[in-house]
Amino acid sequence: MDRPRAGWLPAFGIFLGVVGCLNLAWEILHLPLYTIWTTDTVSRQAFAVLHCTGGDLLIALSSLMGALLITWSVGWPHQGFWSVMIATITLGLSYTVFSEWLNVYVRQSWAYSDWMPIVTVGTVRIGLSPLLQWLIVPTLAFFVVDSIVRRRVR
Repeated sequence: MDRPRAGWLPAFGIFLGVVGCLNLAWEILHLPLYTIWTTDTVSRQAFAVLHCTGGDLLIALSSLMGALLITWSVGWPHQGFWSVMIATITLGLSYTVFSEWLNVYVRQSWAYSDWMPIVTVGTVRIGLSPLLQWLIVPTLAFFVVDSIVRRRVR
């Protein structure tokens, strides 16, 4: 196998590992921004954190796979790194806006506490924390992939 394509599997694993760890931390830290912080038991909060972290991993996996298909970057991460990164973050962020709207306003599966900063995206009011989560976490994960996998080959 040629060198540029040899790094995709480790890059994929590193990306998901970093995303998983950072999302777990983020879910714990932004728990007070949801009403579950004051209305539910610690065990339900722990379940919510683990459940949401699992969902975050699925969003990240789907977004990365979608980005790879959209950009057709068969040599990722050595080729098409930036286009895959931008597409992944865009897909993850788009899904987050939809999911927050669906779960907060339509299904009412969860609710924001008074501490959640709110921004308006189009006509929808969304919590700032989940939006920042899908900007910051994948960006950091891509930079870890860049520093471990891409730079090792250069």
